[in-house]
This record gives sequence, structure tokens and C-alpha cells, in this order.
Amino acid sequence: MSDSKIVVDGISKSFGALPVIDRVSFDVRDGEFVAIVGPSGCGKSTLLNILAGFERPDHGTVRIDGAEHSGPNRKGILISQHGSVFPWLTVQENLMFGLSGSSRSEQRELADRYTAMVGLKGFEAAYPHELSGGMLKRVELARAFVVKPEILYMDEPFSALDALMSLRMQTELRRILDEERHTVLLITHDVEEAIYLADRILVLSSRPATIQTTFHVDLPHPRKLSSPRAQELREAILKELGL
Repeated sequence: MSDSKIVVDGISKSFGALPVIDRVSFDVRDGEFVAIVGPSGCGKSTLLNILAGFERPDHGTVRIDGAEHSGPNRKGILISQHGSVFPWLTVQENLMFGLSGSSRSEQRELADRYTAMVGLKGFEAAYPHELSGGMLKRVELARAFVVKPEILYMDEPFSALDALMSLRMQTELRRILDEERHTVLLITHDVEEAIYLADRILVLSSRPATIQTTFHVDLPHPRKLSSPRAQELREAILKELGL
């Protein structure tokens, strides 16, 4: 595709004698949101780490904007389930940490704008231990968005949250993406999360992972998971996962 942001071409990866990923190929358009689901232990996180540049494939290539991707760079930010907020910095300081090329006052202004964007206005001076789990995840989202990444790599970012908070964070993410253009790759075990957020869903097979099926989510935002089409997609994806 001429408007491809990411081109994944024949990626394979083994750990010792254990094959984990087997000749995976797909493209991601600029501004597209692609979710990847699959059985537990099938290699989803390994695949994302290769795409983000933290792991090297044994075979195949990843190209971003036509250039081979050989390691992490400023075009992309990884948000993981483990979190990456610095506990010794305030919310504002966490957001300012990755900023460069502008004055301190401009950095503060930008940090405060994104703090407000994720609904944490008034908590700029708070430390992580003073925040709830959901608020910490909001800080992490703001920290990712403030550096204006072209690509967001998300590895089950909301899996540690309870169901209600997870849904709130999904809604928050979708709202920000409606305001700002980013290309997103999401790893998730939650089929409903994938349907709620993504433009396209790739279903991986069990290990060694291949792309088993692709689903296009032809639903406008905001989405109702109770709609007949969403339920139809859910049943089809679960069937592919053997459930």
C-alpha cells in the first residue's frame, strides 16, 4: 500500500529451539489503529517488541516510512502493562522528562495541556504514590502523547485495571486519538477492547504465531459493543480463538 506507515515482511523469531513467530507479514496504514489478539503465550508481546525495535527478528524486516527499522527511535513510544512512570517525579515532571528543544516554560505549558487532556488538571504537583491506578495510567498516556509520537505501541496497557476503569481508559484513549493523529498497534487479550478501539483486528494462531484471520471493524466511533455488528464480530473472533 502506498500509504503504509509500517510494513512487516516475513518476520520469524525463535528462542533456542522454540519457534515463536513464523513468517508474519502485514501493513499498517498511516493513522490506522490495528489490534492484535491471540491465545495466551502465542508470541503477541514478542511480535510487538520486534515492531517497536526492542527485539531483533531472526528473519524478515520491519520498515517504517520505507526505511528498515532496526531499533527504538523517537517515532514510536511503547506503553506496556508494567508502567513506566518515574515514582520520584511529579506528574508535571514526568511529562516534561521526554521533552527537548524548547524553553522550560514552554515544556511546562505543554505538560500541563496534556495533563488536562487526560483529566488530571490540578494534579500537576502530585507524586505517583498519591495517585490511583487509573490516574497513573492516565499519566502514562499523557506522557506518551506529549512527545508527539507518530506510532504508539501498546502492550495490554489496561490489563491491570478493573473492568470499569479499563473501559474508561479505552474511552479516554479513543477521545485523544480523535483529536490527534497517531498510528497505533495494540496487543490485547480482550476481544471487546479490540472491537471498541481498532480499525482492524489481526488474530494470531497458537505458537509459532502466524496471522490466522483479519477482521475489519466497519463501525463508526463512538461504538456500542451491544450493537448487532459488534456482537457478530465478537462471536467471529472468539470462534477463531477456539472459544
